[in-house]
Amino acid sequence: MTISDICKKYTNLTSSDINELIKVSDMLPTISELVRADVFLDCITKDTTKAIVVAEAKPLYVKSSYMYSVVGKIALQENEPAALRTLNTGVSTRGLKAITQENKVVVQSTVPVKNKQDKVIAVLIIEQAVDDVFKDGETVKDSILSKSLEVFPEMFRYLGQNLNLITQNIDDSIIIFDRYGVAIYANACAKRFYKTLGYRDDIVGMSFNNLVLDEISFKEILMDNHSRTSEARAGNLDLEIKYSVMRQKGKVTGVNMIVKDITEVKEKEKELILKSVVIKEIHHRVKNNLQTIVSLLRLQSRRVDDEYLKKAFNESISRILSISVTHELLAQEGIDEVDIKLILKMISKNTLNYISTSEQNIEVKVSGDNFLVDSDKATSIALVVNELIQNSIEHGFENRKQGYIEIIIKKGEIHSTISVKDDGKGFNAKDIKQNRLGLNIVEQIVKDKLEGDFIIESTKEGTKIVFDFKN
Repeated sequence: MTISDICKKYTNLTSSDINELIKVSDMLPTISELVRADVFLDCITKDTTKAIVVAEAKPLYVKSSYMYSVVGKIALQENEPAALRTLNTGVSTRGLKAITQENKVVVQSTVPVKNKQDKVIAVLIIEQAVDDVFKDGETVKDSILSKSLEVFPEMFRYLGQNLNLITQNIDDSIIIFDRYGVAIYANACAKRFYKTLGYRDDIVGMSFNNLVLDEISFKEILMDNHSRTSEARAGNLDLEIKYSVMRQKGKVTGVNMIVKDITEVKEKEKELILKSVVIKEIHHRVKNNLQTIVSLLRLQSRRVDDEYLKKAFNESISRILSISVTHELLAQEGIDEVDIKLILKMISKNTLNYISTSEQNIEVKVSGDNFLVDSDKATSIALVVNELIQNSIEHGFENRKQGYIEIIIKKGEIHSTISVKDDGKGFNAKDIKQNRLGLNIVEQIVKDKLEGDFIIESTKEGTKIVFDFKN
């Protein structure tokens, strides 16, 4: 159905009003391309609590929130309060949540479309998925409003003076060039920005070559089949520049240029790089200090003849190395998160080297999910797994030459779990000595540091210990 068909069937609009809407609908693809969002034109029906979609446009280079066309579909007041509010009051609405005809949550910004008698005949809706609007800490003002409809001077006579309210809150510089590269429109932010660069004359009427801030030519933009983004520096400002070719009915009508000040973002990037370097150095020094302690313990253990004391020294060395592994990885990455699977593989290797005897052939396999954990949690997990491997070797494989240990990692929504399973001789859980240091360490770390629990299951076929921790 055409706009005319829909309006005649469902609305009380006159032929003159319908013709006005047809003109506005021709501009929807250009608007959608500029704001990178779904755009709709809705009219009030004969039932004033309902509206109907008469025209739509989907962005070319950004994923639409819709799988199917919604032209001719009804919009209910309880689902799209912004659209109905603007239709009934003539007041613009910014960033109000709505439910689409496909039952998805979106954010709508609306502007009334008025006829020559200043009567509201439709509402123009800019619509984005909630995830797109609020990603990376953006606000509605940053996303939808900074690319709003005021960039189209030819729309002013249709959309009324409400656009002036939006214009005052725009933070991006927007300039519209005609197909010959002459600036035909600049918003207030753009005019202020170019004044800070030393421009004395009005930038409207200037050529693209005199306003461009990077090395691209107007011809290159026109030849591009998609939008283009680049970065430039002007004075002490870092800028992100976006170009998009505007078309109507397949023909090029001009080019839109949006200049965004990203100086603060760049400063934060520099701070993050500096922080990464500092974190690397800190973890590197901690690792070196732990390695020094290990070296001292090794020297001391060589002076001891008592096998029980040698065993105690080796257990302590293994524990310290399990912590050192975490700091070694953190020193390499320069971030405060580490790969849990990689840590457990390195710990397994170190523990075998210091706890198992040369006569024993013990295999350790690490499997399951792979994800990042923060340094504090990683250190605690490393200590727990180290103790459990030690227990398997010392007690499960006592007087045995062969053994198999499997460590399984499972990522959960709230809590994740790690299980350490061996094929040792097993034991009666009720007979565990309360003063056994290894299990006391495990219990204390799991409950106090990881905010989790652990379960012991043991039979003659082996032992399985499972513990969890908050993500």
